[in-house]
Amino acid sequence: MNIFRSRKFSGLCVLSILLVSVTILLLTNDTIDLFPYLSLSYLRRSSLSDVPTFTPTSSPAPVNNPPPPPEPPVSQTRVDDDDDEPVHQDLEMDWVKDKSSLKMEWKRCESPDYMPCLDNMKAIKKLKSKRNMEHRERHCPVPAPRCLVPLPKRYKVPLPWPKSRDMIWYDNAPHSKLVDYKKDQNWIRKTGPFFVFPGGGTQFKDGVIHYINYIQKTLPALEWGKKVRVVLDVGCGVASFGGTLLDKNVITMSFAPKDEHEAQIQFALERGIPATLAVIGTQKLPFPDNAYDVIHCARCRVHWHGYGGRPLLELNRVLRPGGFFVWSATPVYQHDEGHRNVWKTMESLTTSMCWKVVARTRFTKVGFVIYQKPDSDSCYGARKNNEPPLCNEEDTKKNSSWYTPLLSCVPKVPVGLTGKWPSQWPGRLTDKPVSLLTEQRSEESFREDTRLWSGTVSDIYLTGLAINWTKIHNVMDMNAGYGGFAAALINRPLWVMNVVPVQGEDTLSMIFDRGLIGIYHDWCESFNTYPRSYDLLHSSFLLTNLSQRCDLMEVVVEIDRIVRPGGYLVVQDTVEMMKKLNPILLSLRWSTNVYKGKFLVGLKSSWRSCESREGITLQRLSLSPFNPRIHVSKVETSHVGMELVENRYMGLSFRRITLS
Repeated sequence: MNIFRSRKFSGLCVLSILLVSVTILLLTNDTIDLFPYLSLSYLRRSSLSDVPTFTPTSSPAPVNNPPPPPEPPVSQTRVDDDDDEPVHQDLEMDWVKDKSSLKMEWKRCESPDYMPCLDNMKAIKKLKSKRNMEHRERHCPVPAPRCLVPLPKRYKVPLPWPKSRDMIWYDNAPHSKLVDYKKDQNWIRKTGPFFVFPGGGTQFKDGVIHYINYIQKTLPALEWGKKVRVVLDVGCGVASFGGTLLDKNVITMSFAPKDEHEAQIQFALERGIPATLAVIGTQKLPFPDNAYDVIHCARCRVHWHGYGGRPLLELNRVLRPGGFFVWSATPVYQHDEGHRNVWKTMESLTTSMCWKVVARTRFTKVGFVIYQKPDSDSCYGARKNNEPPLCNEEDTKKNSSWYTPLLSCVPKVPVGLTGKWPSQWPGRLTDKPVSLLTEQRSEESFREDTRLWSGTVSDIYLTGLAINWTKIHNVMDMNAGYGGFAAALINRPLWVMNVVPVQGEDTLSMIFDRGLIGIYHDWCESFNTYPRSYDLLHSSFLLTNLSQRCDLMEVVVEIDRIVRPGGYLVVQDTVEMMKKLNPILLSLRWSTNVYKGKFLVGLKSSWRSCESREGITLQRLSLSPFNPRIHVSKVETSHVGMELVENRYMGLSFRRITLS
């Protein structure tokens, strides 16, 4: 009997020790997911609308004090030349550990698709004319809005690439007008909870793949993915042309205005295809001169001969010398009087610009013509009439494509190396850009920038910042420089919109020379894109200078508008700027962390201010991708058909919400 009792006592001791050990392990190990349905990975997999988050009217007493954030990881990689200097951890970690946010009362914008500079109806109503698409151009409100764009009802985590190219969630862009409007042209179909994109188009009777291959067959000199790398698609529809060209190592900037073709650019970005909102109206496109290898228009509804021929002159400006314009439209192959008149007008205008027809064909009841821009000025001097005239230097100065009227003249073709066609892809990515200044110092600066970004992205961005790169496809570099950040990511399944601020050095031509795409912008204003368009925004030493011209709060609100829930912001800047930025992000319920005192990484949650959906009120949900422990307090609901599953562990109450 005594032996039995002693054995029983020993067994109880062992069991007690085991339970205590497991408890300590669970409480101290941040990598264990105690409640998978409250984990960040679960939120990413499931519909974000199932777990809305809100600001409490009065903060309840915390159930448990959340643990401090982990120390920034240590790396042997050099970030810049002063990386060997000691990092003053005490000074920096004081503000990193401080998770208090600004006391802001954020308001919601009215529409889930709100774009401040394109939806300014007050300014649009005051326009004297809409004849030349003035109402589709930028009209930014002053001051810039500080509201938060709400999520569409039942918003879900976007489908991963490349699946997203063929289908997207209907609930993420619930606009079905195009389904009916283009039902006979196979643009888009509604199938269950998805929009499906079969690859059809107005001019793609046999599908976009056949169309692209036929262009190559008609003009073999195009050499998709070798000679031709960067393409501009005008009036792109749902961007199936650009999305398909990605398979041929061609990156396409697809653009269209916000018009009656409802949400076409939103569809493109949700699909993971490079796109922006723009219009050829009265102002230049936000691209540099001589940028694109090919420009494409398939029934793009632009009257090229209208407005004194300025729309076609704008294409001439952004088309590279020796580049091609593929025009697929009814005047090319239909011969009634109206179409013949348009063709004659187009023929006269292109001849005066010294464009030559290199191919004209018809197939499957449609057809196209391919023009080529001259690669020298010799033709201009031989014209009988100097119309349109050659531009002077003031008309073509750099950084002049921002709120600048369309040209009514023809820019001179660049001479020397500047007018030369870049190397074939992929060599042009690392070769010296043809538009780079000839000074030795300029080339050395370019080489050093490429080397630095290659190492920094490899050693820090991809491995040290706790970013889930498998979820990243749409990326924006807010201050792109030479495009080194994008070049360093070239082998990953993503694309980068390289933004060159108009107040800085104009490097956008060099970015296009490298076979990358980009755009001019002023970050004191809203960007021309739909909300929730990008998975990651990157800012390298932009915000400090920017904050001297505009309100940092407004810039952060715009970043919040652009980034998808579950998406990232990566900021490399001064410690002082990161100290200003961190509490603003926290007030927006972003999770933040700092790496080596030089990189601030933010992850956006699905929280929207004062939002209420389907009777659910979740008063507080604090998530940290860098520390998976989750603190939840008080769930209330009056929704019929909802299951509440309560879990208790060590005195903490966790609840799972499931809509039936």
